[in-house]
Amino acid sequence: MDLKTAKVLITGGSSGIGFATARVLIAVGAKVAITGRDESKLKAAAVELKALAIHADVSVHADVTRMVDEIVQAFGSFNVLINNAGIGSFASLVDLELAEFRRIMDTNVFGAMLAGQAAARHFIANGKGGNIINIASTAAQRGFAGGTAYTASKFAVAAMTECWRAELRGHDIRVMQVNPSEVVTEFQGCMGRQQVVNETKLRASEIAHAIKAMLEMDDRGFIPELTVWATNPK
Repeated sequence: MDLKTAKVLITGGSSGIGFATARVLIAVGAKVAITGRDESKLKAAAVELKALAIHADVSVHADVTRMVDEIVQAFGSFNVLINNAGIGSFASLVDLELAEFRRIMDTNVFGAMLAGQAAARHFIANGKGGNIINIASTAAQRGFAGGTAYTASKFAVAAMTECWRAELRGHDIRVMQVNPSEVVTEFQGCMGRQQVVNETKLRASEIAHAIKAMLEMDDRGFIPELTVWATNPK
């Protein structure tokens, strides 16, 4: 697509991959709206990016409905959803609390589904196709010790992506998935874990570059899935 015609909704756009992607797309002429749960952080990010701020929690159905209404009201329509909002939690099976498992699924799976559903309904009604990019993870490809909640949520995102792709191709809607490996963002800190700053590990800008490349391919084709690894992380 011509990114100058892109009208983009990025969930979880206040920081990390969402923020970096908004910056890259705005730089090439796209109109971008970002969402987030922390309103003050969201507004500050939107001012820096010159993006539209939409305060929303994707795990809340009413928020998702309002989120889509607000971007349509502001931009007239939209043709790209980047399903980026996500949280993490890591614990061994014997220590994992059910409430914590549900918290992860509420955002990473149910939130992604609600946003994808709302976007798909808009794209179909608009009749001009569209793009959905789900941000999964290399954790959607292989489990690891302590990853029950997080990997289960990302495997679910991968499964939903395949289903949506099968359903929506006939409407000229491209459904794509990005699997980042470890990226140096605020993600680890938000879980109370130390993020080791290491120049050999990925930055959010690498993932943003991959997303931009997927979107700017001519609409006659698409990249179903793209995995991004650090070349030689130490």
